[in-house]
Amino acid sequence: MSRETRTGATGRRATSAARRSAAAGTSASSRRRPQPVAPPPAGDGLVVGTVPAGVRVAGILLLLAALAGAAAVFPTYLVVGGRELSSAQGPGGALVALLVPAVHLAVGVVLLRKAVPKFGLAYAGVAGALGLGQLLIEIYRGSSSTNRPGVEVLAGERVLTSGVEAGPGWVLGVLALGLTVLAGVVAIASWGRTVMDDGGALDPLRSGLAGAAVLLGVTTVLCLSLPAADVPDQLVTDPATGLETVVTQEGPQALLERPGLALMGGLLLAGAVVLCSVIAPSLRPRLAAVGGLLAVTVAVVGAALAGLRDAVSSDELDWTLPGAGLVLTGLGYAVLTALAWRLRRAR
Repeated sequence: MSRETRTGATGRRATSAARRSAAAGTSASSRRRPQPVAPPPAGDGLVVGTVPAGVRVAGILLLLAALAGAAAVFPTYLVVGGRELSSAQGPGGALVALLVPAVHLAVGVVLLRKAVPKFGLAYAGVAGALGLGQLLIEIYRGSSSTNRPGVEVLAGERVLTSGVEAGPGWVLGVLALGLTVLAGVVAIASWGRTVMDDGGALDPLRSGLAGAAVLLGVTTVLCLSLPAADVPDQLVTDPATGLETVVTQEGPQALLERPGLALMGGLLLAGAVVLCSVIAPSLRPRLAAVGGLLAVTVAVVGAALAGLRDAVSSDELDWTLPGAGLVLTGLGYAVLTALAWRLRRAR
């Protein structure tokens, strides 16, 4: 073999070895290079998985409850002693009566979209729990209140329930409450099969929210136990002696002074307010806590504004301290709901 041949073969072997060495170096370098880290999920890291059909069923029931509640505002509510009563006494009264149906409608649409299902399910579940007691109270007003006639404040009017006839507004109102309770049952049944979670941004603050909510719940029950609008005492002067005497007038019955279904409804409502105040801040994910607190807020604010409406619309009634306290607790619940919503970035 000639020298040139040996030199060419040696050169080719050297070139091949150099290529293999370069490839090995490149492979080792690629192994040593750190892999890119996926960026963390934006916001809460919200994850929505399986959404059962019950979510949409609850949404449909809430929508129907909203429509029935809105329709109940304008026709005759009750006929008491031949006197027709309506929930919509002026624009202000209509707006107060439409508050709860409007929120039901908005949350029902959210449930139908299935975008944030546990937000709507939490709202529907809490609203249904609160609506059960209200349903029993309404049934008592329209059917059993004549068994033990007494002074009541109905739709902003002070009346004696010696004779009560149900009107279309009462029927639609009872239907709306029944649909709300049914939506709550469906929501609770669908909760465990609905997959939705987040990164836990609210977890460090849940205990504080729960403590404040329980305090508001107890205060709300104390305020609900007395009328938000009551008949003031009269100061009567004796013409013979000139002495002034305070005469107490019979006012509306307190929440827990009514008999039968009304008493049971009052107890259920009081218990539901406290229980939902405990449970709502602990719901996970964060948007579920927002939904539960929103339901309590709407119920308390609606009751507070109804008491204020009664006091403003009637010359016979005065706004009471429990009525003012109910407004404050409603605002407190609204603040807690806003905090649960906004504190998602506090991580």
